Amino acid sequence: MLAWTIEAASSSGCFDEIIVSTDDEEVAAVSRNWGAATPFIRPAELADDYTGTVPVIRHAVQWYKQHRGHPSVACCLYATAPFLLPADIQRGLAVLEESRADYAFSITSFPFPIQRALRIVPSKGVEMFNPEHMNTRSQDLEPAYHDAGQFYWGTAEAWLSGKPLLSTAAVAVEIPRYRVQDIDTEEDWERAEWMFKALRIGKSQSR
Repeated sequence: MLAWTIEAASSSGCFDEIIVSTDDEEVAAVSRNWGAATPFIRPAELADDYTGTVPVIRHAVQWYKQHRGHPSVACCLYATAPFLLPADIQRGLAVLEESRADYAFSITSFPFPIQRALRIVPSKGVEMFNPEHMNTRSQDLEPAYHDAGQFYWGTAEAWLSGKPLLSTAAVAVEIPRYRVQDIDTEEDWERAEWMFKALRIGKSQSR
């Protein structure tokens, strides 16, 4: 997983330096083996299960500013996004520069209208989150999107000031659903394996 992300970053040609932020020496060693730098250990207060992306990247940008010089932009790449492509990283940077926004990040569409989402009630029955759309045709509902969890380009000033990622000051870079799978659970991993196999088959048949 680490190697895939580091290779995508390197192949994109977008970076002066690829740094992995971690508090784990095994992760750091693997990162170095694949060409990334690990010049600092992530502080314990930023290495729990609750710290968000912005504080972690703010720390990295602060370190870089103190030891390397002031960067103009920085990008966070998740190691849990195995279908990240160098071209998407390049596109994200281009969108950030063209839009002059604080951030540019990857999104993808929900496969089904979120306005028709259901919840399971205590009786084990179901009810709609938005019952006013009980009889609305799916094709008449507004498309909805979610964070694809692949990359987050941002200006150094935005990261350092702690501006939120999800706001009108951020622009979206749409990724097709068939190339989006964030891995948090074993089920996510299994689905990613099937997606990976399908993509390899598709590539071989297109040759």
